[in-house]
Amino acid sequence: MRPSLHRTLTGGTGSASRARTGLISGYVLRVIREQLGYTQEEAAGHLRVSIDTIAGWETGRRPLPSVPVGQMLTTRSRLMQMGTPPALLQALERGLEADVLLASVLDEQDPGDESPLGVMVMQRDLAEVLAWPLNGVPPGPVRTLPPPPRPRRGPAPVGPELTASERTRFFGVMRGTAEKARGEGEFLLRRQALYLSGYDDATDSADWLAHQQRTERPGDWLTSWLNERSVAAVGARHGDRDRMAHFIDHVLLDDDAGESANLSYWAYWVGEMTTPQLSDDFIADGSPQPWPGDKLLMHLVGGLSPMHGYVDLNIHTLWSLLQIRPNLLRSGAASRALRDKLPVMLDSRELSARGQRELESIRYAIRLAEA
Repeated sequence: MRPSLHRTLTGGTGSASRARTGLISGYVLRVIREQLGYTQEEAAGHLRVSIDTIAGWETGRRPLPSVPVGQMLTTRSRLMQMGTPPALLQALERGLEADVLLASVLDEQDPGDESPLGVMVMQRDLAEVLAWPLNGVPPGPVRTLPPPPRPRRGPAPVGPELTASERTRFFGVMRGTAEKARGEGEFLLRRQALYLSGYDDATDSADWLAHQQRTERPGDWLTSWLNERSVAAVGARHGDRDRMAHFIDHVLLDDDAGESANLSYWAYWVGEMTTPQLSDDFIADGSPQPWPGDKLLMHLVGGLSPMHGYVDLNIHTLWSLLQIRPNLLRSGAASRALRDKLPVMLDSRELSARGQRELESIRYAIRLAEA
């Protein structure tokens, strides 16, 4: 297992929390069991625990993050022997981390610089799992699964669910954290608190986020760039594509450093960079990109939909990526998927003029690569 918030924050063996610390990881374990076609009794036999333990893990009554690390590693090994897909094992690991983060927020009394949200720059695999009980969207490894071999009996939740009071508590703490985290060295904490606040469906959410970002006073280029990107991302999430267009036209296209930072941000987000980062400084490094680009290409192509909120940024980032990695057009499933999607995208009336031009440029590059 990679160095994780589960191990870091629980001090190796974990501790019980007042919040439901096993909400997400327990649900992932249930998904794994159902995908393997086991009953709780059968899974208990394979994992060498009691049926009550399995039931407790899945419901969060016996939180998985509180299981000692040694026992958790043994359980993981047995899950592997049972034939668990690697992507689901990774989702379970991220679920453990997400549960610790979620519980730390729900238990927080005085948001401050001790929050684990400021420990490490999140990547997509963790952020998607953490957002699951907030937006109801399963992470990729779960979203693409086939129906389980055995249908569920009776009504069952379709994902990890927070109660209404827990949702109110979570977003209240996120807002308090963002409002207070304005000191030196607190930008990462503030940025990630604002990111999670963007999942709040309260009527004043968009206005509050816009106000927070307008009142940011960046002290350096990177902080300013990240704030501009956050403003654009929040706007796109709430259906405002004009802010994203402004970001691309005036922050990316007008600045080579901005284009490089954008690619570094995305590459880290999708896991091209495997070393966890403790600050955002790597985004402005400016050194040659050491990552291959295959994962990023696959992710960007997956987001090529006229109605996708981030479609303009996806198209521009794809165009920018292929400027420095033209070889990506010559091989792999992502390049084939790109070829298949281009005609549909270019026929859409939903794209901006810039998006149309960049896709036409990509189509021309594909033709040159095939010549």
